Parts: sequence; C-alpha cells; structure tokens
Amino acid sequence: MIASQRRSRIFEELRNRGSVRVVELAGLLDVSEMTVRRDLEVLQESGVLTKVHGGAIAVGKSAEEPGFEAKISQCADEKMAIAGEAVKLVAPGSSVAISGGTTTWALARLLPLVPQVTVVTNSLSLGVELHAKHPSLPLILTGGIPTPSGALVGLVADLAIESLYVDVLFLGVHGMDPDAGFTTPNLAEAQTNRTLLRSARRVVVLADHTKWRTIGMTRIAPFSAADILVTDDGICQEGRRSLSDTVGELIIAPVVHGLDGVGYV
Repeated sequence: MIASQRRSRIFEELRNRGSVRVVELAGLLDVSEMTVRRDLEVLQESGVLTKVHGGAIAVGKSAEEPGFEAKISQCADEKMAIAGEAVKLVAPGSSVAISGGTTTWALARLLPLVPQVTVVTNSLSLGVELHAKHPSLPLILTGGIPTPSGALVGLVADLAIESLYVDVLFLGVHGMDPDAGFTTPNLAEAQTNRTLLRSARRVVVLADHTKWRTIGMTRIAPFSAADILVTDDGICQEGRRSLSDTVGELIIAPVVHGLDGVGYV
C-alpha cells in the first residue's frame, strides 16, 4: 500500500471513529509504528487531525455538534473502561444525575447493577434505554427540547432540575482544555449542564482522552468544578499533569480493547 492510500485509510478511520491509535493503525495497515507516525505528521500538517499521545484525534469545529449515533461507536472501548470505573463511585440507595452524552450513556447501562439507585437524566437516549430494559428502575426524565445529540435542554429542563438535589452528577463534555475548561458546542446544553452542576453534591466528569485540547463554543465550567474526573489511559502526559493539578481527583481507567460490549446490562 502506497503512502497516499495509507493516509486515505487513516483519514477514513479517523472520520468514522473520531480518534485513532498508532498501534492499531500499524496492525490494520501492516506497517511499522514509525511509518504510521510519519503519516500522522503529514496529515496533521494538512489540518485534518491533531496528534496526541499514542495516536491522533479529528479536528472539529467549535460549533459543530455531532449526533448521538455518530459518536456512539467512537472510542467505544475507552468509554466502556471509563464507565466501569465510574460505576464504582455510585453508592447503593443514592440519587444519580446523568447528563447527555455517549460516555455517560455507557455508564447508565451499568447503573442497574447498583441496588436501589434513582436516576435523573436529561438524556432522551439514556432514558429510553433504561426504561426499556429496566422498567422498574426509578427514573426521572427532565423534559425539554432535544439537541442533535439527544440531550434535553432549555427552560423546561432547567426548571425540573432546579427542583431536585442529587448525591452525584455524572457529566459528559465535548471538550476539556486548560484555558477553556469543560465545553460544549451547544449554548442551551451548557446552561442546562450548569443547572445540573448546581443541583449535585458531588460532580464527576467523564471524558475520554480524545476530549483533551478539544474546545466547544461554550464553556460549561472550569476544571475546578469537577470533584472527580474519569478518563482513559490514552490521555497524554500533559493532560494528566494539568488535570491532576486542577480537578479534585483524577481517575485513569485502563482500557481493554475488543470487549465488544461485555459487561453491559
């Protein structure tokens, strides 16, 4: 396979998944990791990706908001690993708020393993999934206007959330940057997420490594708003240092690739 074909294949993988890892691309393309790194450098110079530790992420626009289905297959193993660590933070009998997002959706699928948990969510996809598979699980859906990613936002959602107090909020974000903080492309979703923050005794942010240095158009909160941040072991050293210094606690989830949904309920 010549260089142009390799780079086209890398771009296709990146477009489908949102991120790529050097070791996986080397196996897929049957070339050395050094060759993959050189290809990534060329693609970075052309502006289609940003290199990160161990791979690369797609370059997005700050106001671009991918739909739920477009994001669900991206970094699936990483999201599963993060969910596995996050569910350990849920105590039996507690009230849990979960924002919209595909990483929080992965966590929600594990919550029925926790006895007597009550779930509050503004995620339409999450609410439908939980009610369909676990109709006896106490579930409060906020209502509101759905975004392209299936989050319910706006005045109705905010008023419902303001009337509630929960033990812990699991917050999904579009991006995390040392200067911008936690961000999203959607202005209304940022406001609803801030309302969720005010309603929670403890805040846990869930974000895979591709969110590092990604900036959405609207700020949700600074890093200091997170009591705990759970990410995966693909996060770069810069990200680990910055997050360790600014969030209350940083949890790094080890990723096992190829589980194909094992552990979901």
